[in-house]
Amino acid sequence: MKLDAHQHFWSYDAAQYPWIPKGSALHRDWLPSDLAPLLAAAGLDGCIAVQARQTAEESRWLLELAEHHAIIKGVVGWVDLRAANVGEELAVLARHPRFVGVRHVVQDEPDDDFMLGADFLRGIGELRAHKLTYDILITARQLPAAIALVKRFPGQWFVLDHIAKPPIKAGTLSPWREQIRELAHAPNVLCKISGMVTEAEVKAWKPADFRPYLDVVFEAFGEDRLMYGSDWPVCLLAAEYAQVFALVRDCIAPLSAEAQAKVLGGNAARFYLGKNQP
Repeated sequence: MKLDAHQHFWSYDAAQYPWIPKGSALHRDWLPSDLAPLLAAAGLDGCIAVQARQTAEESRWLLELAEHHAIIKGVVGWVDLRAANVGEELAVLARHPRFVGVRHVVQDEPDDDFMLGADFLRGIGELRAHKLTYDILITARQLPAAIALVKRFPGQWFVLDHIAKPPIKAGTLSPWREQIRELAHAPNVLCKISGMVTEAEVKAWKPADFRPYLDVVFEAFGEDRLMYGSDWPVCLLAAEYAQVFALVRDCIAPLSAEAQAKVLGGNAARFYLGKNQP
């Protein structure tokens, strides 16, 4: 199965999505009917829809979309992992066959060690019982906390979103490079090749800008633990869908057909849809 492992849907409401820039390409509804032709043009079979606001209501809405649109193969929603009743909330959502994982927008948390808080750790500890994955959404400065987190839960599947948002615009590699390598030492962690264009010089980036960062994640994670994600429609702030797909397609072109198939969906299907554990 060929998959886009990371994209979003929303019915735009300024109060519900305050992070969306006013007057931008994102300032409208973006729904499965908008994505379907883009996936088809890229030769992809479907997608993993990822939360874009931190409410249980949105998680339920994404699951409703999945029931009516076959392109949505899985939903990564939001649950308050710090809540006392998190186990009950997860149990309800996990009954839906397309609820595959959980994400929290840690990149916006002022405490770089947010993920190491006792309540949050307790919530992470509940995921495995429901065979749910966890998407790590952070910026590069939060990588040390991510490294500590994954070491605490060797039996839990994690995936790093957006290669941890390194400073691509500045062209800086360290300490991101060294910390990515350390994170990749944990075999229960995968990485999404996603979210890069919005970290570069918006609308003025060149494919070569990403090569040093792609080289690092390919060396660190290898073909078995990388997955393509568009981060559509957020990517539209910096690039069209076809451009984002082409970056990854061209990067993996020298690899074997088997390796390409892994990055373009095989790994994502195993991670999200296989219900396996590391």
